[in-house]
Amino acid sequence: MSPSILHAGEPNNKLAPTEGCGSNPGDLRALLHVPPGLAANAPLVVVLHGCTQTAAAYDHGSGWSELADRFGFAVLFPEQQRANNPNLCFNWFSPEDVRRGSGEVESIREMIVATVERHGLDPARVFVTGLSAGGAMTSAMLACYPELFAGGAIIAGLPFGVARGVPEALERMRGRGHDRATLGERVRAASPHRGPWPTVSVWHGSSDATVDAVNAAMIVDQWRGLHGVTDPDTTERVAGHVHRSWRDAAGRAVIEEYVVAGMGHGTPLATRGDEACGSPGPHMLDAGISSTYRIAAAWGIVPALAPLRAVETPIAPFPSSTRFDPAATINEALRGAGLIRP
Repeated sequence: MSPSILHAGEPNNKLAPTEGCGSNPGDLRALLHVPPGLAANAPLVVVLHGCTQTAAAYDHGSGWSELADRFGFAVLFPEQQRANNPNLCFNWFSPEDVRRGSGEVESIREMIVATVERHGLDPARVFVTGLSAGGAMTSAMLACYPELFAGGAIIAGLPFGVARGVPEALERMRGRGHDRATLGERVRAASPHRGPWPTVSVWHGSSDATVDAVNAAMIVDQWRGLHGVTDPDTTERVAGHVHRSWRDAAGRAVIEEYVVAGMGHGTPLATRGDEACGSPGPHMLDAGISSTYRIAAAWGIVPALAPLRAVETPIAPFPSSTRFDPAATINEALRGAGLIRP
């Protein structure tokens, strides 16, 4: 978001720049990670960073490439350039950048189409997610090109089509001035698509002081009418956080929402346990729950329950001056127990 400033941990080097992705009216960069030996028709996850972040830095913090290596899918990171936005924010509040066939959303679409064709990926399993300005741009991608995505996940973001310019963006981020009545119609008007619609996962910290949590509820409202759902079918606590889920008439989970208790503005991470991936840092927050893993699980591209991770216990070496004698060690233990005489 133009006014919010995000930072990230040290970038890794898994992402490779990729060229020849068709037209690029938004003048964005494309970076890609395809795990070695990736099977044909693998899924593709498109990841959109937040303000002042680079693609590599957000990948390092969120752990998407790490998860891709473990479970076999490709990740595409569109990246903003400073010439487009001094804070490296995706321009989610710029009408020309969030209109189908135009600007940044069209650049991202072209990258996706080229990547799927070039690497033999599954066009029916393309997903998009993002944080903050990247979350708001995820809303725009789902609205402008719903036929392209099986699902999307919006972290600390905003609904589609709620701001035109920076002043309105600031107001909407604070939760002010929203027109609730037209939320669903804005998505319908963004493309000729009339369904089926992508699934939507919404994540937001209850203590977010940068993007008010009312925006998360409004993203849910924006998509409930499109999916034809009303009240949540389930409300539960997952790792101490509220999780709601909406199912359509066929019983398919089409919308989910996580309210991360006490968390500020950022991406929720787990640093321990079988779901752990990524690395904490400013706005990459250890909340005891991995949004990266659970989003991928909701999309069906990783197991619903994370496989057990092997835990390596380091063995302290014997000092170089000490020679290990197994017989002497056993005898010493027996003497200590009084089973043999000294």
